[in-house]
Amino acid sequence: MKCARRTFLAVCLLASGTGSARAEDAAQLLAGRFEPVVRDMMSEHALPGVSVAVVKDGKPIYAQAFGVKNAETGDPVTVRSLFHMASVTKTFVATAVMQLWEQGEVDLDAPVVQYLPYFKMSDTRYKEITVAQMLNHTSGMPDVMNYEWNRPAYDDSALEEYIRGLSNRELIAAPGMRQRYSNMAFDVLGGLIATVSGMTFEDYVEQHILKPLGMKDSTLMKPDADPALLTTPHVRKGDSVKVSKVFPYNRKHAPSSTLLSNALDMSRWALVNLHRGELDDVRILKDAAYEVLWHPKNDAFPDVGMSWFLGKHRGWKTMAHGGGDLGYSSYLVLVPEKQTGVIVAVNLSGAPASRLAFAAVDILLDNEPGAAPSNPHR
Repeated sequence: MKCARRTFLAVCLLASGTGSARAEDAAQLLAGRFEPVVRDMMSEHALPGVSVAVVKDGKPIYAQAFGVKNAETGDPVTVRSLFHMASVTKTFVATAVMQLWEQGEVDLDAPVVQYLPYFKMSDTRYKEITVAQMLNHTSGMPDVMNYEWNRPAYDDSALEEYIRGLSNRELIAAPGMRQRYSNMAFDVLGGLIATVSGMTFEDYVEQHILKPLGMKDSTLMKPDADPALLTTPHVRKGDSVKVSKVFPYNRKHAPSSTLLSNALDMSRWALVNLHRGELDDVRILKDAAYEVLWHPKNDAFPDVGMSWFLGKHRGWKTMAHGGGDLGYSSYLVLVPEKQTGVIVAVNLSGAPASRLAFAAVDILLDNEPGAAPSNPHR
C-alpha cells in the first residue's frame, strides 16, 4: 500500500494487509472529514496535543496524532505517545474484578469487607457496601477531594495506606440508595484486587490484562513508562495554556486514575471489549461477563453497568467512559451494534475529548458531527 501523505501513515500501517476496502474507505472518510474537525477544535480550544484511534468491524482502521507533547519543546505527538488516561482506568478495574468473579474468587453481591477486612469507615453502614455497588457508583461513598498529585507515593504500600486512612470518613448515602461517582470506591476496589490476587494492583492488571492483550507501551506505573513516549500535562492559566509542573501520578489512586496508554494500545482495549473478551485468540473474559458489565445492576440507575456508562447516540447503544485529571482529558466510546469504537486523549485539562470522539462516531455512521451527549462521568 502506498501512502502519499504523512497524515495517512498510521492509517496505512493499521490497514495494510487486511484486504479490507471497507476499512480503507472508513479510514479515508475520517482523514477527509474528521481531521478538519480536530484541527478546528485544536485551534478553538488551544489544545496542545491530541491522539485518536478508531476501530471498526473487528479491525483498527485509523490512528492519528496531532500537535505537540510539550508546548515548550514543540516535540510532536505520535500514535505511540503516552497519555494519562485518568478515569478510563476504571474500565480495567472492572475487568479485573470480573476476572476474579469468573474464577469464583469474588461475589459481586458480597460485602467488600469480606475480601478487604482492613477497609473501614466511621459510618458503620460501610459494612453493607457490596462489590457491585462500588463498581456502579451506588456505594454511598464520597469522592476523593485531594489526589496529592504534588506529593506522589511510589511504594507498594501506598494504596493500602490510603484505604486504611478512610477510617474517619462518612458515607454520603446508604449503600444502594443513591448514585454518586466515587473515585474513592474504585481505589478501594484496587485494594480488593490486590488482596484477593496476592499481587499489587498494578502487577495484576499488567499480568492479566495488559500483557495478554499486547498493550506493550501501557502501564499503571509512571516510573516504568518510556520517558521518550510520555506526553506532558497542560493547564489553562487565564487565556493561556501552560505546561503543568505537576504530573497526575500517585500510587494511592492507581485504580481510579493512573493508566498511561496510547492510540495503538487503546485500540486493542476497544477491540477486546467489542469482541466481548477475546482478541487474537486470547480471551481475558468470557462472553457472559458482558451481560453483567454492560447492564444496569440496579434498575433505579439505568445509565451505569460495572464501571461502564450506558447511553444512546443517534439511537445506537453506547458504552463509554471519560477521564479528566490535572493536565489531561480522555474519552472512550464503544458502539457494539455497529462494531465501532473511538478513543481520544488530550494533554490538557478540561479538553472536549468527548466531542471529538462522538464527531468521529457521527462521521462513521454517516451523520454530520454534532454535540456529544452530556457526560459528567470521569
